[in-house]
Amino acid sequence: RWEILWSEAPSKVSSPQARQFTPCIKQISFPTNLIRLEVNSTLLDYYTELDAVILHGVKERPVLSLKASLVDMNDIDEDEDEEKYDCEVDTLSKQFSIVTLREWPTNGYFDKLPYELIQLILSHLSVPDLCRLAQTCKLLYQHCCDPLQYIHLSLQPYWARINDTSLEHLQSRCTLLQWLNLSWTGNRGAISVSGFSRFLKVCGSELVRLELSCGHFLNETCLEVITEMCPNLQELNLSSCDKIPPQAFSHIAKVGSLRRLVLYRTKVEQTALLSILNFCSELQHLSLGSCVMIEDYDLVASMMGAKCKKLRSLDLWRCKNITESGIAELASGCQLLEELDLGWCPTLQSSTGCFTNLARKLPNLQKLFLTANRSVCDTDIEELAANCTHLRQLDILGTRMVGPASLRKLLESCKDLSLLDVSFCSQIDNRAVLELNANFPNVFIKKSFTQ
Repeated sequence: RWEILWSEAPSKVSSPQARQFTPCIKQISFPTNLIRLEVNSTLLDYYTELDAVILHGVKERPVLSLKASLVDMNDIDEDEDEEKYDCEVDTLSKQFSIVTLREWPTNGYFDKLPYELIQLILSHLSVPDLCRLAQTCKLLYQHCCDPLQYIHLSLQPYWARINDTSLEHLQSRCTLLQWLNLSWTGNRGAISVSGFSRFLKVCGSELVRLELSCGHFLNETCLEVITEMCPNLQELNLSSCDKIPPQAFSHIAKVGSLRRLVLYRTKVEQTALLSILNFCSELQHLSLGSCVMIEDYDLVASMMGAKCKKLRSLDLWRCKNITESGIAELASGCQLLEELDLGWCPTLQSSTGCFTNLARKLPNLQKLFLTANRSVCDTDIEELAANCTHLRQLDILGTRMVGPASLRKLLESCKDLSLLDVSFCSQIDNRAVLELNANFPNVFIKKSFTQ
């Protein structure tokens, strides 16, 4: 089981300077070499900037006494929040029955409420709360088990305790399920391939959106089940599912209705990806960031330009071999693109005209990430200002070739621009940022405090 060592609501830090944060860690009675960090970024203006984590432990493996090794974690005294969390997740893993519920002649004021109104009230409850409420009376059991309460189901917040038994007991309630989020769940054997398959066979027919990020239990059999049991699937997120073998991704090509596909940090192989692009022509959103098994991104970009005419957002973050040729094919064929991430793509050089070509061919661009491309220059910024007037976000972190004058032209032309990242741009000093902020107060200009 997992132990919460520290948890607290996020707070706003007034100073922009880097700081050291040392939480008061809860003492536990067993050794561990596995720590998981979850960061709440809801109050951040931008991305999380976490530089390092220091852990202090023991030099030698501690020898547990017999008493310590036999400790039942359920008997350990915990604070009220932890007890509540345990109750919530334990409830998910038990079979709920109305046998023990007493018979009452009426349901009190609930009899005066329309069925739909009670359903609306209960729709604001979390899954564990619905499970607990189902144990109170037959009427509320009926409402809490109504499949209409489980059209959208996110089990990600309870990732540490979800297992095959949890899915089994939720099956009867999820026959109308359309959105399912199982991200982070199932690791270390908590969810088996057979358990996942059984759940989808019962609940997959109406699924439109399936989120499986960091699902390390997923394998080729799971992909086969998804493509067979989810004929209406439009959105599939497999980011960081690193146990799926490269060729297995070819099964996704069977889901021709896909609109959104996230393959970030997977081992998808080039032949499988080309098959997906060939048969999934309805794709509008595609993420291929950090897919290291793809050998020729130019060929992939060419296939996108030929087959994926409806593409609106594309993530090619850290693709190592795309060139101006692939960018030209992409820009010519996918002219509806609104978001494009080419961050950390070292083979793209401004001198080839690739960024100029993008600006001229993609007038609908709203978000463009050219992060860590040192060759981006004033000419590229001026082309964006002239052609991409709907731009809302631009990231040129790390370039040394852009000055304040071209940025001013961009800000004057792109009235919808709200976020501009010029961190580590040596020609843009803090004085220039202050002047631009004064003249364009509606634009958040991100400038790192170090150089």
